[in-house]
Amino acid sequence: MTSTTSAADALIPAAHPFAAHVRRAVAAEAADPHREWTPEDGAMPSLYVSHGGGPMPFESPEWLNPLRRWARSLPKPKAILVVSAHWESAPLSVSAARPSELVYDFGGFNPIYYNFRYDTPDAGELTQQVTAMMPDREQVHGHNSRGLDHGAWVPLKIMYPLADVPVLQLSLPTEDPDQLLALGARLRPLREQGVLVIGSGHMTHGLPFLTREMFSGNVVPGWSADFDAWAAEALDRGDVAELARFRSAAPGMPFSHPTVEHFTPLFVTLGAATDPTAPIVTKLEGYSVGLSRRSFQAA
Repeated sequence: MTSTTSAADALIPAAHPFAAHVRRAVAAEAADPHREWTPEDGAMPSLYVSHGGGPMPFESPEWLNPLRRWARSLPKPKAILVVSAHWESAPLSVSAARPSELVYDFGGFNPIYYNFRYDTPDAGELTQQVTAMMPDREQVHGHNSRGLDHGAWVPLKIMYPLADVPVLQLSLPTEDPDQLLALGARLRPLREQGVLVIGSGHMTHGLPFLTREMFSGNVVPGWSADFDAWAAEALDRGDVAELARFRSAAPGMPFSHPTVEHFTPLFVTLGAATDPTAPIVTKLEGYSVGLSRRSFQAA
């Protein structure tokens, strides 16, 4: 099914930044194939990725290049499990192992984005693994027709544009940091099998408070800068307890997160880490339309 992705990509205007991104990825793979993960590599890291606004990252080298470099800096995973801010659902649920459609959960953008494809290999084996990891009291609900939402497929299409890695999406079942840390801990053994575990959100996400200046000039408001600096410091010192108190402890609240689903996937990422209190490695920082796009990996 990856051929359908390639066919859709071929329809993107040649001058579009993402068309050039795909051409570079194809050429790089031909010249230097992405080395696949082996057990000798040890556990894959877990990632927290700020995924940008709708399809906007497809238009910007400031998103395209660092996300692709990040993916190439790691062994090519056996599979990817992603928890996105855009699928809040309890009980815990998984997407289709091989969905026929994406979820185009954004509006007002160039029509070409609603024709994008990301048809990845069958993730049935990962579905079975994830289901088996959950306690009997937390049975996983399977959504056999649900595709990946933009919090999953947009960053992954940039990071792995050849669509050659199986991808499964897991729902975000709660806002409680402790429960999400525990969920991440249950997923931790997947990393030792070459699975890349990703929490996808946005380090600041105050959409109701975006201004014309933020859109046109990437002006960073104090609430976004202050929250980002607080989070960066807490992550650097491994202070998970402080991060879990973000609603009351973080400056810039509630403007940075009037709803919290774009921050809380971070706790799945940290829970899946070998040591959630160990310092992380920042892979992407800065701002887009005034919102922090801080992204990191944990060992």
